[in-house]
Amino acid sequence: MNNSIETEILKAEEKLRLAMLNSDVNALDRLLAPELIFTNHQGQVLGKQDDLNAHQSGKIKIEVITPSQQKIQLVGQVAISTVRVHLVGSYAGIPFDNNLRFTRIWNLASDGTWQIVAAHSSIVI
Repeated sequence: MNNSIETEILKAEEKLRLAMLNSDVNALDRLLAPELIFTNHQGQVLGKQDDLNAHQSGKIKIEVITPSQQKIQLVGQVAISTVRVHLVGSYAGIPFDNNLRFTRIWNLASDGTWQIVAAHSSIVI
């Protein structure tokens, strides 16, 4: 794999982690592609605006995101990242404390930044 691309994706993943922790809608807006398709661990298919709205409204509050087992693979013009995370917070006032695995597809946008175009999460048992 191209080490510079891997480094860029690792940096983007960390920006994403911090944006989620801080509900930083501006940072999330830059990291999520307009055409984002996200299938969450409950099987719901969400778009970029759904994610931004959840953070902006305070519906989702994330207290802890601890990543582990992270892998990045370059395939053509996209980078695929997989990461296991321990996620603690609340959604609509209901607390959660889960171990999840995320798969994200990062695409190089026309402005030279990496954005997530698709993602999937599942609970790790």
